[in-house]
This record gives sequence, structure tokens and C-alpha cells, in this order.
Amino acid sequence: VQLQASGGGLVQAGDSRRLSCAASGRTFSNYVMGWFRQAPGKEREFVAAITWSAGTSYYADSVKGRFTISRDNAKNTMYLQMNNLKPEDTAVYYCAVRRAGTYLSTLTTYDYWGQGTQVTVSS
Repeated sequence: VQLQASGGGLVQAGDSRRLSCAASGRTFSNYVMGWFRQAPGKEREFVAAITWSAGTSYYADSVKGRFTISRDNAKNTMYLQMNNLKPEDTAVYYCAVRRAGTYLSTLTTYDYWGQGTQVTVSS
């Protein structure tokens, strides 16, 4: 399995940005894909996840109402639409994939990871 994250960059507070994660190497019908982020000096944290088949989504409280996770099954690509960005959203964003199940916000349950894409939000 290979994951390729893209779409990061430098934005201003209040701006929007869309991240993409292109997946390849297998079919993902019984899998979950997630976004995590890691700010400088902090641990990697859960942002959002989506079940590949049903499209059920889950969010961290810190991004709920501002970020939207989605996927395009035909393109094997997952997205993270980030609106009303804040300086505290500055981090390297990683996409990851795992089999469906519980504890979707726990990073150690994810089997494959992309390389990360930097998002910097200036105030």
C-alpha cells in the first residue's frame, strides 16, 4: 500500500485549503482512512477518519465544524477540506490507512502512512 499526501502550503488565518491523499496497492472496501497531524514539539494527533465503503466520518473536537473528510472511491483518493484555518492548525498532516474496526482515532492502529504535507497558517 502506498499513500501520497499533497496540498499543503502557507495560508493565512481564516483561509481554506484542501489536502489530498492518493492511495494505491490494494482495494480498500473494508478499510478506514484517516488524517493525523503533528505540530512542532507535539505528538501526532488524530484529525479525522472515514470508512471507505460507507463514507462514515469521524472528527477530532478541535476541527469539528471546520474540516470535512471525504473520499472518491473511483480515484482511490481521500480529501480533507479545511476551512477557517487557525494558527494552531499549523502542522505536518499525514494520511494513514487501516482495516475497519474500533479505536479509529488511535494512531498505532493504522498500518500504512503517507509522507506528510506541511500546512502553515499565519496569523
